[in-house]
Amino acid sequence: MKSTGVETILSFAIEKEQEAAEFYVWASGLSDRSNLRKMFLEMAGEERRHEAMLKGIDPRNLRADPVEPMRDLKISDYLVEVAFSPDMSYQDALILAMKREEEAHQLYSDMGAWTNDPELEKMFAMLAQEEAKHKLRLETEYDEYVLAEN
Repeated sequence: MKSTGVETILSFAIEKEQEAAEFYVWASGLSDRSNLRKMFLEMAGEERRHEAMLKGIDPRNLRADPVEPMRDLKISDYLVEVAFSPDMSYQDALILAMKREEEAHQLYSDMGAWTNDPELEKMFAMLAQEEAKHKLRLETEYDEYVLAEN
């Protein structure tokens, strides 16, 4: 059976979610701090839920629901990327995760802008929104944990 553009995109997105989950599991196993291990494992769980959601999509029957724009605190937009370190601070771990989600969101947003296929545009918009949700969750945590204390 010939793969459709939507099926190709779904496979790509599933692979990206798997890679992200594997990264977070890897980071949790190397982290010295229990709060970081917990946060990384929560992020891995979110990525696995997105993977399951993507696997459950029927490429012949994409939902036509409009994607509502997500609130963007834009905190990560002004932060410098940090490299993973087993003894990194919670603040740096949040930055690392925010930047990863920001990059994934930008990737899907860019891909949506590059296509003229309405089905693919919807798919990219949905994928970008899922990454925006992750980013918002992390930025909210950063706002409450880091910015509120400083």
